[in-house]
Amino acid sequence: MPSFRPARALAVALLAVLLGALLPATAAQAASRTVQGGRLDWGIKSSFQSYVTGPIAHGSWSLTGGAATVGGSQFRFHSATGSYDPASGAFRAGFSGGVRFLGHKKSDGSYELDLTISRPTVRIQGGAGTLYADMVSKERGSGRVTTTAQVPLATLGLSGIDMRGGSTPVALNSVPATLTSQGAKSFAGYYTAGTPLDPVSLSVDTKGPAAKPGAPKPSVTKSSGKPGAKPKETAAGRVEDAAVDWGVRRTFREYVTGSIGRGKWTLADGAQDGGALFRFPKGQGTYDPKKQTLAATFAGSVRFTGANDLDLTLSRFAVGLKAGKGTLRADVRSEGETRKAVPLVTFAAEEFEPKDGVAVLTEAPATLTADGAKAFGSLYKEGTAMDPVSLAVAVDAKAKLPALPDLGSDPTPSPQPSDTPAAKTTEAAEASAADEGSRTGLYLALGGAAVLAAAAAGVLFLVRRNRSTPDSGTPS
Repeated sequence: MPSFRPARALAVALLAVLLGALLPATAAQAASRTVQGGRLDWGIKSSFQSYVTGPIAHGSWSLTGGAATVGGSQFRFHSATGSYDPASGAFRAGFSGGVRFLGHKKSDGSYELDLTISRPTVRIQGGAGTLYADMVSKERGSGRVTTTAQVPLATLGLSGIDMRGGSTPVALNSVPATLTSQGAKSFAGYYTAGTPLDPVSLSVDTKGPAAKPGAPKPSVTKSSGKPGAKPKETAAGRVEDAAVDWGVRRTFREYVTGSIGRGKWTLADGAQDGGALFRFPKGQGTYDPKKQTLAATFAGSVRFTGANDLDLTLSRFAVGLKAGKGTLRADVRSEGETRKAVPLVTFAAEEFEPKDGVAVLTEAPATLTADGAKAFGSLYKEGTAMDPVSLAVAVDAKAKLPALPDLGSDPTPSPQPSDTPAAKTTEAAEASAADEGSRTGLYLALGGAAVLAAAAAGVLFLVRRNRSTPDSGTPS
């Protein structure tokens, strides 16, 4: 019997072990996944922003639906939903929020330039990618307003990006975008098809498929009471759950983190970051649905620190509603001194009635008070428009508050340290690429596939070597 057969048998056994170890994970990973949570960062076109706000258009832009800003000139859209198939690379993620551009104000108070871009959606299939968005635009010259849902606004340059096999989060960084013919039309004719737009970056979380039918269901602890009993309502007039959302002021946040402030903000005591706003939760107090009055306090604090001795902390937020008007108060600590219950902003709060167990006020315009102006060190004058206030009050135990904008996980690849010179060289190259902005962040454990390929190559080499090399004890 030729002596290479035992070696071949050993090689086949080794390959089977490797396949058994790696393929189940690959198969599980390839199952279609649900996109849930994440952000898309896109400046649309930086030069267009400059044009709108510059000396020609004399315009402005504003954010809607919880959109935020990030960096120098990017808009952040939030709360991704969709699907992702690691096997084929098919990907769909829709995001919330929008931005409205206004410019060239006319004598009647209207604007010649009026463009809104919202709900961007990225679709990738077969190596091709497109960014869609809802568009409301006023045509140049005629002034005709067109509203179109999910316009194919830009094609995405995915050269060199393999969407297959990704895990979570799935991230794409600085992907080139080019205006389509449909996008050019919806862009009110300001640009022609083929015009480069700002690159697109996104990061989304994904969840595995739901359990198959017939799978064991998790146990549920039933509440006390008779079967089918209605949820117990909270005590009349008392608030058991509430939250207030407020971003302070967008330009103030940008000042703090920008080149002048060189600072940051820090949330504590349960406050949450929603991108364009901060959520102060766990509201408690009293609420009268008939009179629409509210007196509630909330948990959480935000501290702004930066250059020029900037150190401002806002905490113990409180909201009072009466006669259709609201006031947002907070304890203010600045320059080593704390002032209690300072009225920061006022806002309109009409028709604050419960619906489906929750009374909701969404993005009510807010105005800075005289005491609020002092709290900001006279950086802003009394009457300055601050970020809008959103408020939600649950009036029964089962009701849920509106969800906070979901930015998803931070896309940070897992480090793989090694002491070998080759590995260190690879790590250095990867670090350099990361500094320049990686084109893709599909953080998949492709190392397993590489190990499998290398092992298979080694196995084949071992078999071929035994076939071609005579054993010393066998006649030639």
